[in-house]
Amino acid sequence: MSATMEQVWITRRGGPEVLAVRAAPRPQPGRGAVRIAVEAAGVNFADVMMRRGLYPDAPRLPAVPGYEVAGVVDALGPEAPAALMGARVAAMCNFGGYSEAVCVPASMCHVLPPGVTAVTAAAIPVNYLTAWQMIRVMAPVVEGDNVLIHSAAGGVGVAVTQLCRLAGARVLGSASPAKHGFLREQGLDWVFDSRQRKYAEEVRSATGGKGADVVLEPRHGRWIGESYDSLAPCGRLVLFGFSSAARGSRSGALSALGTLLRVPWFKANPLRLMNDNRMIGGVNLGRMWGQQDRIAGWMRSLVQLLGEGGIGPVIDGVHPFSRAGEAHARLEERRNVGKVLLVPDGRESAGGPAR
Repeated sequence: MSATMEQVWITRRGGPEVLAVRAAPRPQPGRGAVRIAVEAAGVNFADVMMRRGLYPDAPRLPAVPGYEVAGVVDALGPEAPAALMGARVAAMCNFGGYSEAVCVPASMCHVLPPGVTAVTAAAIPVNYLTAWQMIRVMAPVVEGDNVLIHSAAGGVGVAVTQLCRLAGARVLGSASPAKHGFLREQGLDWVFDSRQRKYAEEVRSATGGKGADVVLEPRHGRWIGESYDSLAPCGRLVLFGFSSAARGSRSGALSALGTLLRVPWFKANPLRLMNDNRMIGGVNLGRMWGQQDRIAGWMRSLVQLLGEGGIGPVIDGVHPFSRAGEAHARLEERRNVGKVLLVPDGRESAGGPAR
């Protein structure tokens, strides 16, 4: 095995063109850790935000992005479970996932069910854990609930839709018109244009005047107010992501500030929330790295559902490391339908062609 490997680096703040493949020493696992020979890595909007200089938890650039991988364990650190050697696993990593090899705590590795490909597995951790945290933990969904998910055609939207269906909830969603056919195929009960500014009344009409029991909002800014108005009594609004701050070549500190300035802060005051009998919460999976035992429990449940066929990601496209910029552009321009993934060069056939 070569002592070096290839990684995709964000060389500086900027557009997709700043991504570059570089050689680096192959890492060695420390105590309680394992090394994974990466076969696929997930691409997430947090990576785009990191590249644009808008992700506060990211390491100083240049750096290697990537929160989730799947592959084969090929080295064990001291005290790591011997049973993991040679296992096919999915794992979360604290950055660095765009690599041919990555070291992670053994507790963050989850052995894949038979027949599950690395491409499928790498699409699970970030999107499905985010969905799980939102609708199983923060705002539990039960049978008969109306759940509204914005950016419904993305990886998180697909995960939310599938988990809501398992719970017996109705799913409403927004996306660009070109994606509405896909959403209907996914079984959404009601679909509207994500650029539509006034949709609270439509939500009430679609729910028999009640409103949504849960609204999941990734855009922030002015969208928060409309999503809040879409809530039913006892409704819960969950905020995740910050996608409105990243708008292609215009993205930067000013676009982030503009998004924050458009937040209707007055609607989040305690008196208003009490009088309206509503809740607002937030989810940032990246800030849960210190809760590894808890996350591992969620992931075990998801892996079981994956093996049983209860969930399954929709793959938008699989891109080699050398075309990582195209993968980022597809996500940043909101052209993806489902999950965008990267694979080391030469492994493209493992997951199908890139779109």
